[in-house]
Amino acid sequence: MENQTTITTEAKPERLRQALLEGARRLKFAGIEGARLDAEVLLRHALGMEKSEFYLNLDALLPIEDEECFRKLLLRRAQREPVAYITGRKEFWSRDFLVTSDVLIPRPETERLVEVALERSKLCAGRAQLEILDLGTGSGAVAISLAKELPEARITAVDVSIAALEVARRNSERHGVASRIRFSAGDLFEQVAGEFDLIVSNPPYVRREELAALSPEIRDWEPLTALDGGLDGLDCYRRIIADAHQYLVPGGHIILEIGADMGKAVAALLNGAGWYAPSLVYQDYAARDRIIVARKTPPSNLTAKGSNRG
Repeated sequence: MENQTTITTEAKPERLRQALLEGARRLKFAGIEGARLDAEVLLRHALGMEKSEFYLNLDALLPIEDEECFRKLLLRRAQREPVAYITGRKEFWSRDFLVTSDVLIPRPETERLVEVALERSKLCAGRAQLEILDLGTGSGAVAISLAKELPEARITAVDVSIAALEVARRNSERHGVASRIRFSAGDLFEQVAGEFDLIVSNPPYVRREELAALSPEIRDWEPLTALDGGLDGLDCYRRIIADAHQYLVPGGHIILEIGADMGKAVAALLNGAGWYAPSLVYQDYAARDRIIVARKTPPSNLTAKGSNRG
């Protein structure tokens, strides 16, 4: 009887460079835009490497256990789960924020909200302590960024979601500003007391009929309550604008992120409220309307209503 010899061949470990290219190929095949970048972020996450270390080690072998982890991460991304939810992190205002599926993923364009709020804070000079209210704080990215830039400020951050507030609290602790941010669970002004120099918000503004057309990463993964702005996208704006004057000091500012085609509609709400000077619209760096600002002015001091573009 012939001797039979069974030969077992183990897969050889890939080098990081090869794993990156193969990961990008798989994501591209799955229809993922930015497949190369996503594959890199996921591979670095699997390895626990920063970008500089990763690029210095592209010819190193990928450990089997890390390869398995990377494969699972790629599968999640191929199912259109956002990279930020997979890694649990997202950069905003040059800082690293924890994110979960309980919060909207911070967008680069929302940094414009922080920029405008910082600009407007300079008009509040002379106040003993700057008071800021952040409505719908989510991950806390805006509130925490303002707290880091304005060490004299005290901030109240509100969200209707208890789970979102927990993420925001954790981020405030990571960035060393927890002592200056008061977190409050409630629907907009529901649990708010006091007066503020600035009220900032990035409210839901996607029109309900447009939700289905959003990318799967947004539509199927991000919290609906942070997206759905009602039939015309303006539901939260109406509520905020109607009540904000009760919580603003005289001369205080309301600063809102808006959809790119909502400038005129939100300006009409502000200008028709009877409590604000003519509104000003700021564009983002893609030249799209992004932020609208109005200053609280006693009704007797209001001038002709209108909207200026900035």
